[in-house]
Amino acid sequence: MGIADLVVFVAFVAAVITIGLWKSRGEQTRGEHGARDYFLAGRGLSWWLVGFSLIAANISTEQFVGMSGKAADWLGMAIASYEWMAAITLVVVAFLFLPTFLKSGIYTIPEFLEYRYNAFARTVMAVSTLIILVGVPTASVIYSGAKVITVNFQGQTLFGQDLGSITVGCWIIGLLAAVYVFAGGLKACAWADLLQGSALIVGGMVIAVLALKALAGADPAVLAPTGTVPVEPSALAGAGVFERLRMLNSGDWSVGKLHMVKPATDPEIPWTALVVGLWIPNFFYWGLNQYITQRTLGSRSLAEGQRGVVFAAFLKLLIPFVVVIPGILAYNLFSADLGAAATVKNARMIATFAPELYPALSADLKPDPTDPLFVNDIKAIEARLKAAESRPPEKTAVLKFSETFAARHPGDVRRMIRFNAARLGSAEPAGIDATGVAPADLVAANNALLAEAKRLKVSDQELVLRDYDAAFPVLIKNLLATGSGLKGFVLAAIFGAVVSSLASMLNSSSTIFAMDVYRKLKPRAGQFELVTVGRICVVLFVLIAILVAPNLDNPRFGGIFTFIQEFQGFISPGILAVFLFGVLVHRAPRACGVVGLILNPILYGAIKWADRIPAFGGTRAAAWLAERAFLDRMAICFFVVLGVLAVMRLVRPMPRPVDLPVNPQMDLRTTADVKLWGAAVVVLTLGLYTVFW
Repeated sequence: MGIADLVVFVAFVAAVITIGLWKSRGEQTRGEHGARDYFLAGRGLSWWLVGFSLIAANISTEQFVGMSGKAADWLGMAIASYEWMAAITLVVVAFLFLPTFLKSGIYTIPEFLEYRYNAFARTVMAVSTLIILVGVPTASVIYSGAKVITVNFQGQTLFGQDLGSITVGCWIIGLLAAVYVFAGGLKACAWADLLQGSALIVGGMVIAVLALKALAGADPAVLAPTGTVPVEPSALAGAGVFERLRMLNSGDWSVGKLHMVKPATDPEIPWTALVVGLWIPNFFYWGLNQYITQRTLGSRSLAEGQRGVVFAAFLKLLIPFVVVIPGILAYNLFSADLGAAATVKNARMIATFAPELYPALSADLKPDPTDPLFVNDIKAIEARLKAAESRPPEKTAVLKFSETFAARHPGDVRRMIRFNAARLGSAEPAGIDATGVAPADLVAANNALLAEAKRLKVSDQELVLRDYDAAFPVLIKNLLATGSGLKGFVLAAIFGAVVSSLASMLNSSSTIFAMDVYRKLKPRAGQFELVTVGRICVVLFVLIAILVAPNLDNPRFGGIFTFIQEFQGFISPGILAVFLFGVLVHRAPRACGVVGLILNPILYGAIKWADRIPAFGGTRAAAWLAERAFLDRMAICFFVVLGVLAVMRLVRPMPRPVDLPVNPQMDLRTTADVKLWGAAVVVLTLGLYTVFW
């Protein structure tokens, strides 16, 4: 970071926070509408504020780190389904859920459950949502934001604190977000989001353009080995930039990175998930997730809210071009840098789970101590090795590797096989030291040990040749010149996205606690008291998330994107099923709310750990269930919960539908132009799928 970069970075962050606080200065916290002003921006948000705020709240380092990393890896454009399917989902939400929510005048999504079902259903959803929201996405956004930002501050200090430290980065991000949420509530968030959402899209476009420019000028001999199928350097030499992109990432649907569809056996986004599974987290996230829907609940009218949601849907169509395509290009352009990042990741993993093995590793599997980018990683590795001297190491995992990894590091792989055998108390596999033993044979020997580890319920940790989560940070490092100010702007945009998402989560979690928990315990609480409780929660929740966040650096979590999506599965299918019944099945009994919310986490956990259930774990069915991708698990849970609720409706229907409350101050008229633009977004989405299918 040069002086110009630092100036631009600090100026942008300061401007965002200042404008957010200035625009929210007129909000009242003591009057009769204090809670409405603080938590819902006085229900006065216009469509463009709603639209940009939805995008800024959504896009964060979950996308810039997680999604671009998955794109650089085997998924490629398939990961864009999270964005493009969201566009269609948003259009449906605008016309299915939003009219009902605005008509009832609710502050929170759990509040609707009390009106439709009962108070206990509201409490169950409120508590489970708070636990997941604070412990998973909030902590994950803080950690992944610190991961991106701190890479560019290695070796720099502020007030004696190392800005390259993940822990210091977590505290900076968390506290900055808490400042304007604490002071200004939702309105401060919305105005800050307007600036951050705009800068985010511009910054992403800058990276995409520079990456394409780098691809056009790259040496064909360096590019050729990164093709998903063999590519001749001579063919690349005369090709244009988009032709190079196509040639390097072509191939059939199982390997080509420009395909939207993956085989049914894909562990993350099989084609079956596109049919059902992926719709479930999408509808939950965009229609029933408090930290997203709180913006729409603050709309000044139904028409304004619908316009804002449809506008956000259009912006979602742009995101893969500024996140996913650059991720693919990061693999094509800077595969060696991803390999260097993998060396660090592997070393940290071994230092955590196999510290006694670390000293014997070859230099190829240890980070370069002279590289300034690895300063803090080496410190963390040394700290873990030193800690292992005073206490037993974590004996919860064995090491896993691919055939390609074994071919690259045969000597180290033999040491790992011996380590795994010793950890499991098994005999050392015969023949691994034979002259000329093939990498496939080394993998086969290790796989036999992994099967034993699975039987003993010992997890495995995989060593990789490339750290794909480093894709976007590597692009920033290589494409943006230090001292030009451009790096400062792009980092400020990403930093703003992190802070914006975090602020949204803090605002929504404090709203849920104040309105769904505290007000239920103290029904006579005044408006100022509710706002005060909300502000206290902002501080408390951000402190919890900051303390949790650095722990996500542990390799056992397997990547931020998967970590977030996996844990959402414990609540999202059940919540979606319950709300669909609440909105569409008017005579569904009140008990459906509690049954659906409690059944889903039990069912999801049973499927996820089916192979560990006594008397069931050894069966073929248990193995089949345990191997399902998390999106397939969501689909199974969703349909089972729907089936149970349908039976309850048939056995004991309500004599008449529930009378929901009505907010007389809300203008519930819709307009023809909103429907037209919604249809246009759906058509555009289908067109993009046709091109990349």
